[in-house]
Amino acid sequence: MISVQRADDRYTGGDEAAGILSRHAFSFGSFYDPDNLRFGAILACNGERLAPGAGFDEHPHSHTEIVTWVVEGELTHRDSAGHATVVRAGDLQHLSAAAGVRHVERNDGDVPLTFVQMWLSPLSPGGEPSYTIVPGIADSTPYALPEAGAMLHVRRLASGERTAVPDAARVYVHVVAGGVWIGDEELEPGDAARITGEEGLELVAAGAAEVLIWELSA
Repeated sequence: MISVQRADDRYTGGDEAAGILSRHAFSFGSFYDPDNLRFGAILACNGERLAPGAGFDEHPHSHTEIVTWVVEGELTHRDSAGHATVVRAGDLQHLSAAAGVRHVERNDGDVPLTFVQMWLSPLSPGGEPSYTIVPGIADSTPYALPEAGAMLHVRRLASGERTAVPDAARVYVHVVAGGVWIGDEELEPGDAARITGEEGLELVAAGAAEVLIWELSA
């Protein structure tokens, strides 16, 4: 089964007056839809746009694997475990909140910051928080997230290029840029496909495209 969610169907959140625009694919904050709580391990897929100087003040997380993909600009990250980094376009950031961690996310640059942040539920709660950053992750290089039984594939496709969709229990496809075809459906920036129990699928790039593909074990 393939279920497509269009970018315009996402819930709009954030705080426009504070320079924060958020687009949520799943129930989040004040938006609650009992039929749209999660997909496998994925609890959230948020498209975020922060104006220069805008950001999220220190706030807590626990029992969540937080993966961030920066699309443009620079994300300043600080957390209570002592990590302080600047995450740039093409970098992947993974914060494992474990039993509990607090962090700050800001745009300290002078141009808008755009990123996609995805939350996954760990297989086992608790543990010590950890932090990983993969600078300039290469195309087709998977990022394993064993804590959530998941694997992230980052694909940058040329026009007409094809890539296989993993044969997994569940697959979540999020289009960052450009457009791709999956079967008879064309996905554009911000669109996503939730795939269950399918095999032998391919994505075909309608033009130059960047796509995040989550391979989920359950």
